[in-house]
Amino acid sequence: MQHAVGSPLPPPHQPGHGPATGWSPAAHHPVPPNAGAHQGSVPVPPPPPAPGYPAPPPRPASASAPPAPETTGHVPLPPGGPVAMPLVPPAATVPDPAGTTLAVLLIGPAGAGKTSVAKYWADHRRVPTAHISLDDVREWVRSGFADPQSGWNDNSEAQYRLARRTCGFAARNFLANGISCILDDAVFPDRPVVGLGGWKRHVGPGLLPVVLLPGLEIVLERNAERSGNRRLSDDEVARIHGRMAGWYGSGLPIIDNSQLDIPQTAQVLNDVLSRSIASPPQW
Repeated sequence: MQHAVGSPLPPPHQPGHGPATGWSPAAHHPVPPNAGAHQGSVPVPPPPPAPGYPAPPPRPASASAPPAPETTGHVPLPPGGPVAMPLVPPAATVPDPAGTTLAVLLIGPAGAGKTSVAKYWADHRRVPTAHISLDDVREWVRSGFADPQSGWNDNSEAQYRLARRTCGFAARNFLANGISCILDDAVFPDRPVVGLGGWKRHVGPGLLPVVLLPGLEIVLERNAERSGNRRLSDDEVARIHGRMAGWYGSGLPIIDNSQLDIPQTAQVLNDVLSRSIASPPQW
């Protein structure tokens, strides 16, 4: 569940809830070595490794006959493994995030502008880039959608965690095939159920988190322009914004975009990511 677009705060952490401290690639992403290749196809070399990321393991050669001209689906796709940290460039080189394959997590309260900034940033990069919004994925559930505004319960938590895992799997697969990702979610510093641990487990340690945190009056104005279940009460927005302030002092990079438009914020995001590549934040 993404609180930034229509969700109240979850209750304090309870025993048995929240992400585990570690993750197992095999448990979360089992993929057979020849997944994606049709019987009777000629092996096609996988795409070149993304800049700054290790190459995927080689695939065994196939002695099968060439496919018929109308056959499709014979291009093998590298399976998505945990996203590793990008390689640190030489000290004399300034990292260029616009041309580097990255996995970015944009964090912020309701009205911070996460979705708008993420889309603009993804649209204006020199390498293929996907935008994955947790809230959009969460709303894939139509019948039986557990709206957190109706109360944070087992169903709403399960659907939120399922959506986050789905986003993580998507990001890993995109990265394995040379496509950058920017994900957005309202991650709370003091709520393990909606904390960073799940993102690290489902995506990998190479995910670069950045906090977008404008002033309260800005998020209130932007929230007032929303409608439906994506609009929160002013009191709820103020509570979420107050909890997000806990990111100060966390070591994560924070962008105050109160006086910045979307292109300016995207440029600052590039500057922050350049520093994060050279010196990844500890989280």
